[in-house]
Amino acid sequence: MRRTALSDGLIRSSEDAFVDQLFDCAHDFGARFIKAAMPRAYVDLNRSPEELDPALIEGVRRQGHNPRVASGLGVIPRVVANGRAIYRGKISLLEAQDRLDQYWYPYHRRLQSLLDEAHRFHGQAVLIDCHSMPHEAVESVARTGARRPDVVLGDRFGAAASGSVVDRVEAAFADQGFRVARNAPFAGAYIAQAYGRPSRGQHAVQVELDRALYMDESRIEPNHNFDAVRRAVRAAVAEISLIGQERMPLAAE
Repeated sequence: MRRTALSDGLIRSSEDAFVDQLFDCAHDFGARFIKAAMPRAYVDLNRSPEELDPALIEGVRRQGHNPRVASGLGVIPRVVANGRAIYRGKISLLEAQDRLDQYWYPYHRRLQSLLDEAHRFHGQAVLIDCHSMPHEAVESVARTGARRPDVVLGDRFGAAASGSVVDRVEAAFADQGFRVARNAPFAGAYIAQAYGRPSRGQHAVQVELDRALYMDESRIEPNHNFDAVRRAVRAAVAEISLIGQERMPLAAE
């Protein structure tokens, strides 16, 4: 924070604030739950560790064109929402690598171990990657004449999860009154791409929830609707947790 050019509030503008509180009920339904312990402005777990930004990190060579890196949204972000620069200057490659070693790699090792565990016990694994999206991101959808979604599911256009799994996830949210869209404006980033292997029984679905539903985006505080949205998300999570259970034999009584 001593090195950033941003205020405490502005540096949090890319944060998935309160998403953990909306989805941590997964434990209640027998699902494993893992959350990030560091802010996205520090290291972005939904980016490849190779997406290092030469405009931010000293000693990094430019390798081809990566639109995320070019826009400042690599694994170590250079900007937050609306293109606001985080730093006054560059950081060292050693510091960038230390962030990956301390946070990125341990998180992804743990995530993979949970998926492997699920696959061993159930014959398949379903990863629900939970995020939030700025309200302005879905306003552009409404301008095209489409209904403004409350939830956007990203399955990389079928590459990250089977249609039957995504159908179940969509129905779970729709049954709670959420308007649901797929892959627009968010189709899924690194996590969906890296872990979605439907042909191997490993499915990944990115979930983006409109922040304006449950929080004041400017103040980064829960709004009056937070508890209602949390109850609706809980009901959706309860339904999602049933995916695949119908394939399991019933225990004898």
